[in-house]
Amino acid sequence: QVQLVESGGGLVQAGGSLRLSCAASIRIFSFNAMAWYRQAPGKQRELVAAITSGGSRNFGDFVEGRFTISRDNARDTVYLQMNSLKPEDTGVYYCHAHRSVAGGTNDYWGQGTQVTVSS
Repeated sequence: QVQLVESGGGLVQAGGSLRLSCAASIRIFSFNAMAWYRQAPGKQRELVAAITSGGSRNFGDFVEGRFTISRDNARDTVYLQMNSLKPEDTGVYYCHAHRSVAGGTNDYWGQGTQVTVSS
């Protein structure tokens, strides 16, 4: 069974930085794409950043160059480096992985890690 385990969340002041990690239980090169989503209280889950197996990246509009996403295939881990954090970045951050399989697709989610940015 595929597991994604996030870590690195916490409490930080506005303007600070955090690095989130997502460790997979299988080789991440088997995924077509991996991503970070977030969900704030009372809001829908939204895409923060995604990276494909080929290294292409895309980001939510709100990122505005503050975050980077990277992958370490040797460690089977994806990272989200978040700089210049704002209070509105507060939420639960989820790791997501997607892969195409015969006859369909598989999507996997981690349990989430809380990020709280104080003003």
